[in-house]
Amino acid sequence: MIKFESKLVRIKKWVIVKLPESASLLLPSRGQVSVKGTINGRNLEKVLEPDGRWGHWFKLDDELQKELGIEIGDSVSVEIEPSKLWPEPDLPSDFSKALSSAPKEVKELWAKITPMARWEWIRWVNATGVMETRERRIDVSISKLQSGKRRPCCFNLASCTDPELSKNSVLIEADK
Repeated sequence: MIKFESKLVRIKKWVIVKLPESASLLLPSRGQVSVKGTINGRNLEKVLEPDGRWGHWFKLDDELQKELGIEIGDSVSVEIEPSKLWPEPDLPSDFSKALSSAPKEVKELWAKITPMARWEWIRWVNATGVMETRERRIDVSISKLQSGKRRPCCFNLASCTDPELSKNSVLIEADK
């Protein structure tokens, strides 16, 4: 079990928990990692995101923050361990639409690949804030899936790919 304390920080509209370097180093990957555990004693199942500096972080939604009675600057106590079970990712509507109109073999392969692989496809598509690039990545994803590719290639899995929270593939600093 990996145990640590961390202060809640805000980056733009998101409240996040950054793992201390010592905690991230105990994880099996510098990229995304599915974990289970607790935050302030409440059950937690998350996919940790890489920060582009070999560390990890995760978003804390408003509901959980309210349930725990915590706010920006408060410390949280976290206990996590890597999980082999990956939650199903939220499929963005534009990607979902493309998959629903894709050939049968694409839909079948999408259903066969692991949730972890689906996370990677979605992460690659979401890694741009430029709509034209996003549309092209969706088209490329469908094409690659149609040719039998189970995972996207050619992007750094340890980079921070959230365009709202990163600059040059690195998690931006918390708001002051």
